[in-house]
Amino acid sequence: MTVLSVKYIDTKPAYVMKQLDSDWLTKGLIDFEYKKYLLLGYLNSVHDDFSARRLYPPLSELYGHYQSLVSIRKNKQFLKESFPKEIIAADPDKVEFMYRELIEDDRLMNEIEEILAFAIPAMGKGLNEGREIYENVEQSLQIEPIGLEPLYTDAGYILLNQPPDKETHVYQYDITIFHHADEKYRGIHTKKIDSFTQSISNTVNSMKLGLIRKYPELPNPATYLIQTPIGYPEKETVMPVAQLALVRYLASKAIN
Repeated sequence: MTVLSVKYIDTKPAYVMKQLDSDWLTKGLIDFEYKKYLLLGYLNSVHDDFSARRLYPPLSELYGHYQSLVSIRKNKQFLKESFPKEIIAADPDKVEFMYRELIEDDRLMNEIEEILAFAIPAMGKGLNEGREIYENVEQSLQIEPIGLEPLYTDAGYILLNQPPDKETHVYQYDITIFHHADEKYRGIHTKKIDSFTQSISNTVNSMKLGLIRKYPELPNPATYLIQTPIGYPEKETVMPVAQLALVRYLASKAIN
């Protein structure tokens, strides 16, 4: 079963990320130096985010751009269809325009290929930087069920804690399983609902009991403590990685 999507509420970053238009390759001036300037500005912004250990949304957006370029390079027809066209004539009787496909221009095609040759490895280098951070966070995570695990684990609570900090943040989660072709996919939706400070008198078990009293619609909720001492930003990094790790953890238990 494949993890396809993650929807995480309350993750709007406190910073403004530099954007790169989805059609940046074929939009505007088709010039290698100009496109290189645009791309390097975007990649520098992504690098700044990664240096601050902020993974999302930069990592997922960079991956999307990278996949798009790889697809364009493999599929020239896709490139042809995505490229703008030039109006060369108008037919007033049919109320329509006649277009010439600019991609037929050999100079433009060569320029595009030069841009792709630079951009794909440059984005790949950025992806490797992001993946390294992701793997560091993922390997640091410890997932522990609180109390007995119920048979139904597609909805419940995540207690997220970063020792030695005693603050524990509570997220309600829901996992959706849907089908596409011959595969099953899992999507997870999480929402922050509470915070607690751990102490001798306020343990994770007492937190779970408090959640049951406060939210009776889940009388026997699956509850998992997820901890990491890594100290990275929670919204942009730790929580997105943690929820994907939980999906894989639950999927592996279902198989076993």
